[in-house]
Amino acid sequence: MDEIRIDNLEIYCHHGLLKEETVLGQKFLLSLVLYTDTRKAGRTDDLSFSVDYADIAHFTEKKMKEKNYKLIEAAAEHLAEDILIHYPSVRKVCVELKKPWAPILLPLDSVSVKIERQWTRAYLSIGSNMGDKQANIEQAVVALMKDERIENVKMSKWIETEPYGYVDQEKFLNAAISIDTLYSPQELLEFLQKVEKDGHRERTIRWGPRTIDLDIIFFGDKIINEEELMIPHRDMQNRDFVLVPLEEIAPWAVHPVFHKTVSEMLTDFKKRHLLSV
Repeated sequence: MDEIRIDNLEIYCHHGLLKEETVLGQKFLLSLVLYTDTRKAGRTDDLSFSVDYADIAHFTEKKMKEKNYKLIEAAAEHLAEDILIHYPSVRKVCVELKKPWAPILLPLDSVSVKIERQWTRAYLSIGSNMGDKQANIEQAVVALMKDERIENVKMSKWIETEPYGYVDQEKFLNAAISIDTLYSPQELLEFLQKVEKDGHRERTIRWGPRTIDLDIIFFGDKIINEEELMIPHRDMQNRDFVLVPLEEIAPWAVHPVFHKTVSEMLTDFKKRHLLSV
């Protein structure tokens, strides 16, 4: 992506741990790198196809003064998120916040924090086999669409599938969802578990019946192997109820471990299934 830079924007505000900092205030220097596509603006000479750096500078000053934070880490974090939510054409931002008057009683130029945040494409699997299955799924999708840290929600068609693992239960409705999100993978998992809880999901039997089930299949090209979170989903290649709807919306998405597209994995699954019949 292309870059638009704002260097050392001077803003006087009231962030800090000490009472003197919050009451008297101090100078901060803020630098931004805005990642966006400037090609169309460059070809047309039309600002509407780019990012107005003057507007962002004033927006930044306003946000930096709206609320006082104890930590410059918090000020930088909230500013990065505000910019990404407010300016859709900015897909990634680097924020460096310098504190030249840091009260540490030693000579220095400044203390600073520098962070990068961005929208990331993630793919989810969603399913239900209790109650009004369609309504359960629709309610969960609405919850995704209402969250400001999630955008561009797109869902595949529903498919009806046999239960997996624990077979003594009703058939499932399944679908795949693509989203762009500002959440980290761990934060997204926490959010999805809240959506499940709000949908009265109860975890009593492994692979058992559920009102709503949400799994992270891909999160960008990340590979995560933790006790509570594995990305890509460790068994997706063996689940047609994941692969079939996912191929509809992301046939060329590549598994970062197997280095195969979703279409290729679905073809492999069908070949294995035919051989086992």
